[in-house]
Amino acid sequence: QVQLVESGGGLVQAGGSLRLSCAASGRTSTRYTMGWFRQAPGKERDFVAAINYNTYYTDSVKGRFTISRDNAKNTVVLQMNSLKPEDTAVYYCAAVARYSRGSYSSSGDYDYWGPGTQVTVSS
Repeated sequence: QVQLVESGGGLVQAGGSLRLSCAASGRTSTRYTMGWFRQAPGKERDFVAAINYNTYYTDSVKGRFTISRDNAKNTVVLQMNSLKPEDTAVYYCAAVARYSRGSYSSSGDYDYWGPGTQVTVSS
């Protein structure tokens, strides 16, 4: 079992930046693929980025968002730059105890989820 908690959400103007962090606790000795998803009101939960051997991004955030991990601190970071109003959503961190190559871009690929953090981008 692993527990995930996101932090770093907030309100920012268009063009600004935010840095989301996901802290993992519990059985962190296992190697996990980590992902970020987001869900806007009335919409489905969508893939944003994932990291295992490689990093993967949905097309709409390529060149603006960067996912990284600090294994010593059991954290995963999503650096978000050049934010747009359409990036507004609740952002969720997710983990799955598999580390094979692959984008893991479906929410069904993941076993563990954080409670989410709100990101609001004003125009």
